[in-house]
Amino acid sequence: MKVLTRYLTGEYLKALLFCEGILFFIYLVIDFLQKVDNFIEAKTAKGLWALFFLYKTPLILVQMLPPAVLIAVIVMFSSMKKRNEVTALKASGINIFKAASPVIIGSLLLGGLLFLFSEIVVPLTTSQGNRIWMVEVEKRNPDLFYGSDQIWYKSSNAIYWVKHFDGQRGVMEGPSFYFFDDAFRLVRRLEGKRAVWEGGHWEILHGIVQEVKEGGGYELQRFERYQLEIPEIPETFTKGVKKPEEMSYWQLKKYAKRVKAEGYDNTRYLVDMHIKAAFPFIVFVMTLIGMAISLKQKGERTPLVVSVGVGICFLYMVIFGTARALGLAGILPPILAAWLSNVIFVFAGLYLIMHVDR
Repeated sequence: MKVLTRYLTGEYLKALLFCEGILFFIYLVIDFLQKVDNFIEAKTAKGLWALFFLYKTPLILVQMLPPAVLIAVIVMFSSMKKRNEVTALKASGINIFKAASPVIIGSLLLGGLLFLFSEIVVPLTTSQGNRIWMVEVEKRNPDLFYGSDQIWYKSSNAIYWVKHFDGQRGVMEGPSFYFFDDAFRLVRRLEGKRAVWEGGHWEILHGIVQEVKEGGGYELQRFERYQLEIPEIPETFTKGVKKPEEMSYWQLKKYAKRVKAEGYDNTRYLVDMHIKAAFPFIVFVMTLIGMAISLKQKGERTPLVVSVGVGICFLYMVIFGTARALGLAGILPPILAAWLSNVIFVFAGLYLIMHVDR
């Protein structure tokens, strides 16, 4: 490894680790202060506090990496300018961006590692942390169906609606079942006050059944008990809602397909699936932006440039959040909603770099 490459790599890593550590500490302190009252009110053990924040550590590291990269690149190149090292490189006939190629290549490698870390470690630890918060702090039943107490479920030839479902007892309150033929014509409708899972089938209590007659029209009957044979069991309706950070890219892709197959809108999961792929690229984007604004500065104004970098991070998040919201609303295609902010800032970074004195 060349001396210059070794030097730049070492300076970059030192600045990155320092910035990541500072941002991680600030995030952790703020998050702790926001949640400590909830832990105290829930009367949870102190050990659970530590375990919760330990599980949250990988997600915080991932979220703080992009701003840490931007600030680290700004600090590194601003310090090099202050020590006249950039001037020395130019005087030696070395293109500053060619010399900085280890930093650019390192950002791409770091983005790849970020993707792997987000795929393997973050989903596991985040799901455990969220479960502690939901069960131990908020005292909620984790057996929710896509986050809703009222269930709409699409089977192969039927649609079910349940006003309330108790997963622990296997009891439906106010269920309605609609069965269709191959032409999607309603052939049977069944409503009950309650449905109970008994002996491997559903017992519908105090309801009505409406079935199509051979000559046309419908026949209505009332019943006290009705044995309903359907393939769905209680566990079918106790799928805990998952957040995007609790799933890998491939899990999100599979989850989105399943949600769509069951008759739900899967736009949210498609958008977040593409964000999983787009997010690691932000490391490269922030490296370009950081190099451009630090090399364009005049004089020793490192604090000012760092402030500009923080403002750029904020602007990126505003554009990112707006694009995601438009994607969730169906205004933008999911893939465009995920990549729009990256595309905008890559072009902005390239434009700035083109106007830097080499």
